[in-house]
Amino acid sequence: MELPPDRLDRFARHIVLPELGGAGQVALADAHVALVGCGGIGSPALQYLAAAGIGTLTLIDRDTVDASNLQRQTIFAEADIGRAKAEVAAEWVQRFDGSLKVRASVGTVGGDNAARLLEGAHLVLDGSDNFATRLAVSDTCVALGIPLTSAAIGRFQGQVANFAGHLPEESCYRCFVGDAFDAEDCDTCAADGVLGAMVGMIGAFAAMQAIRVLVQGRATLGDPQWGKLHLFEGLVPSLRTLRIARDSECSGCRKG
Repeated sequence: MELPPDRLDRFARHIVLPELGGAGQVALADAHVALVGCGGIGSPALQYLAAAGIGTLTLIDRDTVDASNLQRQTIFAEADIGRAKAEVAAEWVQRFDGSLKVRASVGTVGGDNAARLLEGAHLVLDGSDNFATRLAVSDTCVALGIPLTSAAIGRFQGQVANFAGHLPEESCYRCFVGDAFDAEDCDTCAADGVLGAMVGMIGAFAAMQAIRVLVQGRATLGDPQWGKLHLFEGLVPSLRTLRIARDSECSGCRKG
């Protein structure tokens, strides 16, 4: 695949980066990312995935736009209140870059439909707001052999990690959180609050980590950082990184 002149001009600042270059930009144009959740994390992540020229985007969200979302979910406006987030997000992508392919899916990701929704993606970026969805997404990524970028936020804390539980020596998201969680275990932004700018930072970093994976083998943007959990503390601010070890007894990615 070669980039036409108008795309070369659009992504010129990417292409001049030795760590990315033309080959890396072509890799992004060839990529298909499934975004689970178009809200707090998904909104800024989507903006930077689209800006990076990700060729195909599948957007999945069950919710509608609420006035309280506008403080942090920057692809939505007052006129969108009451509309399905996935559909509004897809329209935003089409306005932003008509060359990108985008599909909206309104609904919840679960064990009964996750494979159908995620199949064909080269990477899944999960910014959903409950453990039931996150675990269904993780298990499906392992089963389908798809890398997973997982991002979460609460108040002034955020976390981002890349997982490749389908690979022999790597952990999955379930290795991190275990089996005990369900949909009622997550704290909510409505109850605890969240700073809009903090959401933007975590969403943008998640997009960066996703790009790191997507250009592997065609650019030198660094290693994919499988199983490295990056923990952000916004009030300090500070960043620390933990290694999530593979759990040999994990029900999601048990090998052999």
